[in-house]
Amino acid sequence: MKYPILFSIFITPFALFAQSNAVESKVLDDKKKAIAYANVLLLKAADSSFIKGTISEKNGSFSFNDIAQGSYIIKASFIGYTDVYSDIFEVQNTVEHPPLILAENPEFLDAVTLTAKRPVIQRKIDRYIYNVENTVVSSGTTFDILKRTPGVIVNQGQLLVKNRPAQVYINDRKVYLTSDELQQLLEGFAGVNVKSVEVITTPPAKYDAEGGVILNIVTSKNLSIGYKGSINASNTVGIKPKYNVGTGQYYKTDWLNAYASYNFNSRFDVKTDEGFVQFYNANGGEKATWEDLFRRDTRTISHSLNTILDFTLSETELLSFSANVLHTPKANSDITGRTETYNPQGQLDSLYTTQSRLENQNDNLLFNLSYEKQLGENGASLSANANYIDYTNDQTQTVATRYLSPQGNLLNANAFNTIPTQNSKIYTGQLDYTGNLGSWAFEAGGKFSGINSESRQEFFNTAGNVSDADAILNDNFDYTEAIYASYFSFAKHWKKWSFKAGLRGEYTDANGNSRTLGVVNTQEYFELFPTIYLINTLSDNHSFGVEYSRRIDRPRFQSLNPYRYFLNENNFKEGDPNIQPAIANKIKFNYTFKNKLSFDLYWDRIDNAMKALPFQDNENLTLRSVNTNLNYEQQFSFDVIYSEFVNNWMWMSVYASGFRIENEFNTLNNSNENIVKSVTGVFLNTQNYIIFKPDLRVTVANDFLSNFLSGSYEYGRPQYRLNIDIQKTFMDGRLILNLASEDLFNTYNIPLTSRYLNQNNSFFAMPESQKIRVGLSYKFGNFKLNDNSRETSVEEETRLQTN
Repeated sequence: MKYPILFSIFITPFALFAQSNAVESKVLDDKKKAIAYANVLLLKAADSSFIKGTISEKNGSFSFNDIAQGSYIIKASFIGYTDVYSDIFEVQNTVEHPPLILAENPEFLDAVTLTAKRPVIQRKIDRYIYNVENTVVSSGTTFDILKRTPGVIVNQGQLLVKNRPAQVYINDRKVYLTSDELQQLLEGFAGVNVKSVEVITTPPAKYDAEGGVILNIVTSKNLSIGYKGSINASNTVGIKPKYNVGTGQYYKTDWLNAYASYNFNSRFDVKTDEGFVQFYNANGGEKATWEDLFRRDTRTISHSLNTILDFTLSETELLSFSANVLHTPKANSDITGRTETYNPQGQLDSLYTTQSRLENQNDNLLFNLSYEKQLGENGASLSANANYIDYTNDQTQTVATRYLSPQGNLLNANAFNTIPTQNSKIYTGQLDYTGNLGSWAFEAGGKFSGINSESRQEFFNTAGNVSDADAILNDNFDYTEAIYASYFSFAKHWKKWSFKAGLRGEYTDANGNSRTLGVVNTQEYFELFPTIYLINTLSDNHSFGVEYSRRIDRPRFQSLNPYRYFLNENNFKEGDPNIQPAIANKIKFNYTFKNKLSFDLYWDRIDNAMKALPFQDNENLTLRSVNTNLNYEQQFSFDVIYSEFVNNWMWMSVYASGFRIENEFNTLNNSNENIVKSVTGVFLNTQNYIIFKPDLRVTVANDFLSNFLSGSYEYGRPQYRLNIDIQKTFMDGRLILNLASEDLFNTYNIPLTSRYLNQNNSFFAMPESQKIRVGLSYKFGNFKLNDNSRETSVEEETRLQTN
């Protein structure tokens, strides 16, 4: 293997000396009376990044001194009032800005009004922001907020945006957990801590080139000194109950922010699957038909701990340490299955039953150390952070199969055990600079990430009460990866134009070694990933924009590992050690009217898109699902987003999307033919947030998806879901009672079908989508403080997820 050649797309920033420019103004209420001690922030107009902060004097006045020339925005806030933002203004010499007028927040009034009058959906040059702080949608968990974010689809447990898998970040740092662990974590993180969700459909160069759409959860920031805490508990009932108990503690002094949260989850999940496979003879005639019925009962116990320590070293320096620990000592599944085999005449030919026990124990440990320093008075900053992740998953599976005649007589029996284990270690280091080059906002940085993953599986035949190791089905897979990256970006705002462009380069050196199969997959490549954004604001009512990006998807570790996970002896899942990374290109055009009605027209194409494809072996009567590459997947879509205050007590949003998805893949049988599949569909999401009283709020949300294509699977019928959430507060907001219903009519689960050539199979997964949750939360201490709670995570940990 060649040693990696370090590369750098590096620009040396030109330092700008702070000039004697200043901004002076006042904060007043709507009766023109001064507001003392209001929080006032000076933000860079190009990207709303923080420059300086202060508080207003007793007469409402404030000032910012030694400001570099450029374009800025001022934000003012105070408890009991709605936040206000100034218009964009230019700083040259001393600027006397008109007073900022704060209006009383209707949530603090006796009248029945909405929480905030500023737009709930805010569009920026590279993202749109779903503001949820102090709105009814924040009454649930963080996971509930994501599911209710306009444009988000939940498909088979996966979060999709614009029909593509979304990656979750918290405060611009990626969450590195499997899908199930991510859901557990976010369900234990109260929505009241969330300020907004940023939907970044075209991620800029600052973000890793890995993945597509980003959902960035922005948590509230504190400006006050004090202590607060909370305890919470919830019970969710579908077919079986799921419990959650947690607490959060926060303490701040003038030099220390300390936050810790702990959550205990106990879940009993039931999932039923119906399967269908029709096998064919070589001449195309029907050979046999299988009809499967599986039930999986999973009992899970998990403990999550999140702790953060922020140390203020000086007025310009901040040092932070954080740790996220997720310990799941028990995730055990009992699987029962019955498969009936019919001959071409439709008569029952035979059947077999399967009993399987799957036991999992996993730990995910993440430690982060970060440092940030403000450079001068022009808003420049330098930040560095390092991460270490250790992920361990130990598993055992026992499978016993009994073959029976139509009359129920035992014909044969078989049994085996598998013992798979995985340990992955991830190391990352990153350095970022933000500042100005003249009137341009500038960012640059570099990153290194190293990954080392080891997977093992032992396979034992246990039929006849004898345990014999089967070396052919054993697994021994090692994976190492090193990625070197650097980036830069520029942004500028003129009177009617906004422009942002960036370039990221990544050099990858990866090696996957399947010792069992004797297959080595070595990949060394360097790729460039440009991003471009351009917006023209013709007036306050009309704006036009265009975006372009190039991205990459690297395979998950489990996708590369050829070991098999068995549903039964004849139905299993496996990875592909030869899977290749995928490259995505996307271009989007946008028109926005009055910042409340938006139209998006876009096209994206992913070459070597990675999917799980089912393939049936008609000769040996087996069905396997393989994580592999498509030749390509592309999408054409037209989306409409509308949000509006219908009246003074209800806010409504509508997200509608018409799309066409097409993909091409090769069959994994002897014919090795190219198959092209396509669907045309419509997605509709509506949300209504209603405040009947200041302490009684209701959310009503609808989702409808007419059709969808994932790999070779198509929807068997349209998908629909209705959710209703109710929140009631007591004791001046200290005690919160939540009642939530999800998939009220039990219409969200739908069958999926894969049909082409001599392949005809389908499955109907039925997890507990129809659920009712009752939650109770009590806050103590100075509970109106906003804390520094956040999740620290690393880009690479997402690679632990399964497809």
